[in-house]
Amino acid sequence: MTEERQKAVRAVLDAALAEGRTALTAPEGKTVTDAYAIPTPVEGLAECADEAVALADRIGFPVALKIVSPQITHKTEAGGVVTGLRSTAEVRGAFTGIVSNALAYDPRARILGVQVQQMVPSGTEVLVGTVTDPTFGPIVAFGLGGVLVEVLKDVTFRLAPASRDDALSMLDGIRAAELLRGVRGGEAVDRDALADLVVKVSRLAADFPEIAEVDLNPVFASASGVMAADVRVLLAAEQPVGRRTYTREEILVSMRRLMKPASVTVIGASGEPGKIGNSVMRNLIDGGFPGEIHPVNPKADDILGRKAYKSVMDVPGQPDVAVFAIPAASVPSALEEVGRRGIPNAVLIPSGFAESGEDELQARIVAIGEEYGVRLLGPNIYGYYSTWQDLCATFCTPYDVRGGVALTSQSGGIGMAILGFARSTGTGVSAIVGLGNKSDLDEDDLLTWFGEDPNTECVAMHLEDLKDGRAFVAAARATVPKKPVVVLKAGRTAAGARAAGSHTGALAGDDAVYDDVLRQAGVIRAPGLNEMLEYARALPVLPTPLGDNVVIITGAGGSGVLLSDAVIDNGMSLMEIPPDLDTAFRAFIPPFGSAGNPVDITGGEPPATYEATIRLGLEDPRIHALVLGYWHTIVTPPMAFAELTARVVEEFRAKGIQKPVVASLAGDIEVEEACQYLFERGVVAYPYTTEKPVAALGAKYAWARAAGLL
Repeated sequence: MTEERQKAVRAVLDAALAEGRTALTAPEGKTVTDAYAIPTPVEGLAECADEAVALADRIGFPVALKIVSPQITHKTEAGGVVTGLRSTAEVRGAFTGIVSNALAYDPRARILGVQVQQMVPSGTEVLVGTVTDPTFGPIVAFGLGGVLVEVLKDVTFRLAPASRDDALSMLDGIRAAELLRGVRGGEAVDRDALADLVVKVSRLAADFPEIAEVDLNPVFASASGVMAADVRVLLAAEQPVGRRTYTREEILVSMRRLMKPASVTVIGASGEPGKIGNSVMRNLIDGGFPGEIHPVNPKADDILGRKAYKSVMDVPGQPDVAVFAIPAASVPSALEEVGRRGIPNAVLIPSGFAESGEDELQARIVAIGEEYGVRLLGPNIYGYYSTWQDLCATFCTPYDVRGGVALTSQSGGIGMAILGFARSTGTGVSAIVGLGNKSDLDEDDLLTWFGEDPNTECVAMHLEDLKDGRAFVAAARATVPKKPVVVLKAGRTAAGARAAGSHTGALAGDDAVYDDVLRQAGVIRAPGLNEMLEYARALPVLPTPLGDNVVIITGAGGSGVLLSDAVIDNGMSLMEIPPDLDTAFRAFIPPFGSAGNPVDITGGEPPATYEATIRLGLEDPRIHALVLGYWHTIVTPPMAFAELTARVVEEFRAKGIQKPVVASLAGDIEVEEACQYLFERGVVAYPYTTEKPVAALGAKYAWARAAGLL
């Protein structure tokens, strides 16, 4: 776009905002769309019926007439639109009727005239628009358009500006994608032109933050191109206040000292059992933290065998972290001392801040943190665990099983559910971190660190909101190519809280945007808490698949059907078994069994049949992943199945053949022990369910695609 045209857009926006308007008129919208080469019909503004007739003659019939008024944004509701006019008489009558309808709709409306517009060639009606999301900023929307847009709600979203690949993925991302490809003899739309339109509209929104919403609806898409029949541009009266941001290196420096501290100070440490300050001290000491632990309490000389200090200013050395276990009202003054002392991180356990209506108190500690360069974790948290440092800085149950899973939660209750799950399943963790009110440090800070942390193989995060969606997406995009990121977003059924001024705004409910943007970032979204935890547990265990061919081997036909459904439901593909492989499988199964996919070996087969078919599945390079369905029989007891499966899988992995293998075990309670045995040996297995193992495999596939490995 030329600089002159960009100046033209700026002039239009500035003029409208200077008049206190929050919407552009149709002619102003035309100036904006022309500047961005967005296809719109030939049109003109008529101030009287004679001018309307002259314009219609020049444009060519048929034409449409639309009221132009700064006060009337919903023209159809005001009776301000008439289409398909084919004669001068019809144009003259429509002009008079439109103006009368508009004045009846809003007697105070300033009528600038009537827009005379070329009728748009027919095509598939779609919507292209943008809206400024409170979490993610400018986002672009695409979906089915026309009068049913808010009924069908078949729409998808991406961050703006969108790339061409983003735009093409949007065309394929709606339920009615087949309509765009041409169905029942209909012509396919010009996908290049439609994707180009999405990119241009997204760029417009990104270039001008004053634009709150753009609504092109309907856009007529056909084999010959695209054209927006109606344009609505809404403006934001005020711009949001930006939050303080940090560079990636600044984040890593502070996070390194938080997660790998050499010295920790506990402000409010106590020798009295039952106090939070006592619990934090006990966990740090009993957990074996090898660094320095300095209790601060003006009323004590010694706490749990450690010298206590009257003030943090008296603490020797250079502490990396100050853990606060004092009442909320005392935090600001103590935080001032932490800042003057040069301690870079404050872990704020106390509640009594914004979560209880004390917004000013929280704003005060944020200001203190920013003044002194102290990063704040919390307040209102249970603390945090950094297991590879033997660090348990929390008043909750200790946990010290080291592993590759980093877990975070915004809620204390969810944090303890995470800890209980980890203990119950033996999941090794690199860290468990509470975020609470997220006054400063949030998910993008943690994700930036975990993305670089060599002890972390998978990151799982429970969140209720994101303070800065774009910062999170940037951190996720940097992390996903190296390791999976799983998110449980709470509140997915909540309706959008803000009033919308356009179709696009009405469609951009909070969860719809989260769902699409998180997918755009390569994040795996878990539908529930148990799924988040199971994905986090399973993903580091499963090797990365090298292709899309999934094969099911089962001892029960019923399980095979359910497993097949689960494979498709989780976005994977059942392999079409070629004749030679079909013959090879049939050599190992009884005549009344069934090859194909699923491979049904039937329930009465001995361990040798399971072993032979699993070996074949691992040997054949055309098969990329195995789903096993086991049925408990005395002929092949659960542990016999588990032992042979683990042995064969390990044998092939020793040869360098690493395929993801998951298993569903149906049977009596012995299958629980068999599943645990398999999980510990690299086979993701669950009892009494066909859905869980396949969902875990689907999550691995989703990550592999997002990471560019498939």
